[in-house]
Amino acid sequence: MSTGFQAVQWNRTKLIYDLVLVAGAATFIAIYSGLAFAFASPEKPALWEDVRIHAFGACAFLMITIILCIGPLARLNPKFLPLLYNRRHFGVIAFIIALSHAFFVFEWFAARGALPSLWTEIANPVNYTQFAGISNKPLGLAALFIFFLMAATSHDYWLKVLSPPFWKAMHMAIYIAYALIVMHVAMGVMQNNHSPLVPLILFFTAGSVVALHVATGLKEWIVDKGVASNAEGWIPVGAPESIIDKRARIVAAPGGERIAVFRDGQTIGAVSNLCAHQNGPIGEGEIVDGCITCPWHGWQYKLDDGRSPPPFKEELATYPVRLRDGIVEVHRDALPPGTPAAMTLPA
Repeated sequence: MSTGFQAVQWNRTKLIYDLVLVAGAATFIAIYSGLAFAFASPEKPALWEDVRIHAFGACAFLMITIILCIGPLARLNPKFLPLLYNRRHFGVIAFIIALSHAFFVFEWFAARGALPSLWTEIANPVNYTQFAGISNKPLGLAALFIFFLMAATSHDYWLKVLSPPFWKAMHMAIYIAYALIVMHVAMGVMQNNHSPLVPLILFFTAGSVVALHVATGLKEWIVDKGVASNAEGWIPVGAPESIIDKRARIVAAPGGERIAVFRDGQTIGAVSNLCAHQNGPIGEGEIVDGCITCPWHGWQYKLDDGRSPPPFKEELATYPVRLRDGIVEVHRDALPPGTPAAMTLPA
C-alpha cells in the first residue's frame, strides 16, 4: 500500500508475473501437442481438433493444481510468497484456458452437427445409472461455472462489496471445483484410456494438494493449541530477542484468536493476525518502511495503532503488551481497531 507495495494497481512485478504465466501455459500446450503428434500411431493419427482439447484441458488442470499448492507452500516456507503475491491473475488465466477447453469441445460437436447428441449426453438421466455411461461433461461445466464466479469477483471492488469474510468463504468453493475437475478428468480419460499413467498422475497431483494442506493444518494446529494465560489474561510471548527484528511471533490463548506480536527495534506491538484485506496471515509478514506489511498483497498497518497509513483507512484490532521479568506478554483481549497499544523497550 506504500509506494513499494501497491496492493491492487498494476506494476512491473505483476506484469512479469503474468508474462511468465502466459509463456509457461503456451509452452506447456506446445509441448503437450508436440508429444501427442509425435507418439501418435499410423492406425490412430492425432487430429489437431482432439489434441487442442486435451492440451488446453491438461494445462488448466495443472494450473489449478499449482494454484491450490501455492497457499500451503507459502505458509510452510516464505520463499514461496512471491508466487502468492499475484495468485488472482493466476486464477483468471487458468479460467480463460479452461473456458477455451470447453469452447473447443463445443466446437468439436458443432463441426460434426452433433450438438443434439451432446445435449442428450448431458441431460439424459439414463446415462448416469452406471459408471461406464456417466458423462463427465456436467462435472466440467459445474467446475467452470464456479471458476467463472471466482474470476468475475476477483477484483478488490467485489471484495469490499461482499466483505472479506463472505468473499473468502465464497472463494473457498475452488476446492469443490477441483474435486469436480478430478472426477471430470477421471471419467473422461480413464473410461477410454486404460493406461495406468492417468490414475498415477491424478493420484500424484490431487495427493500433493491434500498432503500440503494437511502439513499446513498440522502447523496451524500447533499454534491454535494456544498458550495458557495467567489469571489476569496475559499470555507469555518470550524474551524480546526471541522476536526477530521486523518480524512477528504468533501466539494464541486456548480457544482464542491468533495474535501477531511484532518487534521493530525497541518497539513491540501486537495486532490481530487477520489482514483487513483478505484475512491473510499478517503475522507471517514483516515490517517494511515502518509498517507491518501483509505477505499476501502488501497491505500495510502502523505498528503502534494498527492503522493503515494515509490515505488508506483500514484498521486492525490491537492488543496490550507489556514487559514483565524480562518476558514480553500480550493480553488475550483485543482493543478496538486503531487503538494505540505498542510499547517501547527500556534502553
